[in-house]
Amino acid sequence: MQALPYAARVAGLVGSVIDSSTSLLHKQTHDIVRFAMGSPAAEAVPSNVLAAIAAEQLSRPDAYDYAATEGDPPLHAALLEMLRGTSDETTADRLTITAGGMQGLDLFCKLFVDPGDLVVVESPTYTNGSATALSYGAELLEVPVDVDGMIVDDLPRLLDGRRPKAIYTIPTFQNPSGATLSLERRHKLLDLARAWGSMVIDDDPYGLLRFAGDPLPSLRELGAGDPLVFAVRTFSKIVAPGLRVGWVDTDPELQPLLINAKQAMDTCTNLPAQRLLTGFLTGGHLEEHLVTQRLEYKCRKDAMHTALQENFADIARWTDPEGGFFLWVTLENGIDTSELFEIALAEGVAFIPGPAFSPTGRFHDALRLCFASTPPDRIHEGVARLRRAADKLLP
Repeated sequence: MQALPYAARVAGLVGSVIDSSTSLLHKQTHDIVRFAMGSPAAEAVPSNVLAAIAAEQLSRPDAYDYAATEGDPPLHAALLEMLRGTSDETTADRLTITAGGMQGLDLFCKLFVDPGDLVVVESPTYTNGSATALSYGAELLEVPVDVDGMIVDDLPRLLDGRRPKAIYTIPTFQNPSGATLSLERRHKLLDLARAWGSMVIDDDPYGLLRFAGDPLPSLRELGAGDPLVFAVRTFSKIVAPGLRVGWVDTDPELQPLLINAKQAMDTCTNLPAQRLLTGFLTGGHLEEHLVTQRLEYKCRKDAMHTALQENFADIARWTDPEGGFFLWVTLENGIDTSELFEIALAEGVAFIPGPAFSPTGRFHDALRLCFASTPPDRIHEGVARLRRAADKLLP
């Protein structure tokens, strides 16, 4: 059979272990505590409110038409009002609605990344983001993360005289570590980017989900409109991932290019989902929803900390995020978490192994746990199951 004439870029399509876990878990027939996917809990999705909005907003034929590529004007207006007075306050000429945060990352790469360009990523990082850069032919450089986020001071040494085209960061409640980039490092990162002429991809899906500590200004705010800052946001974590609606905040010069690029992708973001979100925002539902979720996620994070202390204090350490969805657990006993995954799944608990968060497969001794999607009693059960699985690999 004749070989298919694939494009060269196919070699860079690495897929996502994280997303593939959804299909894997759907195939399981036994009870599983699911710490794998970074999704809001089913009970956290405001489905009743959205259903009521749908009955009103989606009963007209125009709700199923094409929308303006840059976003449905009512959602544009509602989003601008939502952001007023926040660290992400912006203007209409900077705002483009996307099909979730991932499309924002893809649009960035389409506009800025050529084959061979160097893109800095955190290590560990959200590898769906780094996979997008790889699909456009980027070369990746991993920079370590600690409790204060990316170790920005390591950048000049690791770059060794090279200038990156872009620096990709999840600055607040980072996926997967839960770490938040300190204010000092935010300023330093922007200073270095300006010195190098590098773009900064400010990917912040979790910033509105702070349940402890003091908020920090976003990179978008600290950049004060700097065209080098490309901010990616989404409703996936704060309302519902299945809506697939997000936005990017960019220099106004980029909006025509974003529109051109998006018209070659999907013409416009799903209009019914945009109308649902418009109703959700203009109906005043978001703030009450966020207050409820912040309280619940703190309760769940605390439950996971307690469960880890009870079950893993002798063989692991873990992060203590002030918001978001995730804990990062590092085992100190030589267990390979990729090997642990299969045993844990059979035991009835799912997580994402550490190597899934490194383009070069680092972090075999680590794993990510999502606390947001599981109630406290199930969190305790899931962590106990995870320890039973780990015990099977201990000497």
